[in-house]
Amino acid sequence: MLRKTLPACLFLLSVALHGQSTPREKLAREIFRELIEINTTDSAGNNTTAAKAMAKRFLEAGFPEADVRVLAPEGRPAKGNLVVRLRGRAGSTLRPILLLAHLDVVEARREDWTTNPFEFVEKDGYFYGRGTVDMKDYDAVMVTTLLQFKKEGYVPNRDLILAMTSDEEGGPANGVDWLLKNHRELLDAAFVLNGDSGGVTTDKGKAIEIGVAAAEKLYADFQFTVTNPGGHSSRPSPDNAIYHLADALGRLERAPFPFELNPVTRAYFESVEAHETAQNAADIRGILRNPPDAEAVRRLTADTRFNSLTHTTCVATRLNAGHANNALPQTAQAVVNCRILPGHSPEEVRRELVKRVADPRVAVRYLVSATQQAVETAPDKPGLPPSAPTPEVLKPLRSVADTIWPGAGIVINMQTGASDSKYTLAAGMPSFGVGEIAVERNDDRSHGRDERVRVNSFYEAVNFFDRYVRTLTR
Repeated sequence: MLRKTLPACLFLLSVALHGQSTPREKLAREIFRELIEINTTDSAGNNTTAAKAMAKRFLEAGFPEADVRVLAPEGRPAKGNLVVRLRGRAGSTLRPILLLAHLDVVEARREDWTTNPFEFVEKDGYFYGRGTVDMKDYDAVMVTTLLQFKKEGYVPNRDLILAMTSDEEGGPANGVDWLLKNHRELLDAAFVLNGDSGGVTTDKGKAIEIGVAAAEKLYADFQFTVTNPGGHSSRPSPDNAIYHLADALGRLERAPFPFELNPVTRAYFESVEAHETAQNAADIRGILRNPPDAEAVRRLTADTRFNSLTHTTCVATRLNAGHANNALPQTAQAVVNCRILPGHSPEEVRRELVKRVADPRVAVRYLVSATQQAVETAPDKPGLPPSAPTPEVLKPLRSVADTIWPGAGIVINMQTGASDSKYTLAAGMPSFGVGEIAVERNDDRSHGRDERVRVNSFYEAVNFFDRYVRTLTR
């Protein structure tokens, strides 16, 4: 036991010593700062700038130019992607491992934040900035790992490929999709380690579970539209486009999609029961029955983290209506974002939304991600089924995680959002989320205001990933 816990103790001591850190941690922090301060939003940012900044670091570290590629779709110069290859042992017959990350971030308005979202700020034990959790923290972790391997002369037992891409968060040029269609040979791998999913959950700073994502929901946007002749606002009418739209969204809120478990989420609940409150633990046992206990489902899924694991969720995220303050609206629209459980398709959900809205005056159309064009029907291909991580992936992860988060169990889970794993899975590459950044149970600010990550969580991840990939590729 002492041999397992001593590295963790030494690491925690190094973090506690008033700013002292290892060269690896200092490098990671420099890279993290550089990435945060490059705006990579779809509206005003430039992904290529970030890709070239990281490429410069790899070239200066001695990577051959042929193994450092910045590639962008024709006509989209700001949508660059970086692909780096660290060569493995000569003569190895093992296929590469793909390390997957995205450089783009969601929008952030300065007036909403207490700090500048595109300035790297350290205060009160946290790093603040857009992308500190999703996912420039793990971009920095992965870049640091390969740079350190090169510096130390570590040669893995196979090639390691790092892909840092555009438009995972939305936009017209998803980098993983484009690379697989146009440069498949650069990404082809035995399996994928995706830093954009997984994670460590803490309770009052103590790690209680280490999540490895083996499944994810399918992303889909729908547009609700109500049209009306409009008229003068002095002659109000109950036949108001805004009222019809509001009624439709209210009906949607009151009609959730059915409760459902799959092999991954069932195993997840079996794993976390021991860490939950007595009531939650009892309710978990209730939902695992066949048939599930309805009251247990109702109580447990009042918690959004459990609700999103057991239901397809659809929520209004944008509204637009009217053309003048003194006129009845001629058009009212809402965007409804859905996260769809594996095994169901966007078109199946669109048809179900029509039923739930139950109002022929509300048109429900699918929004094509790349163009935001509203179309009458959605893709009818269901999300891919879960696939459990292999011992090759899990055994070294468990060994290394025990040294950094002793006592925390490894939990195979489902990503309730969506990531670029959907493209690599569809391409036949098993893909697993191992972005092990520790986040407090009720303080996940990804996509939100004042996004932040604990300083010690970032350094833990730097050390975890370095040790994990070394153990995996000895």
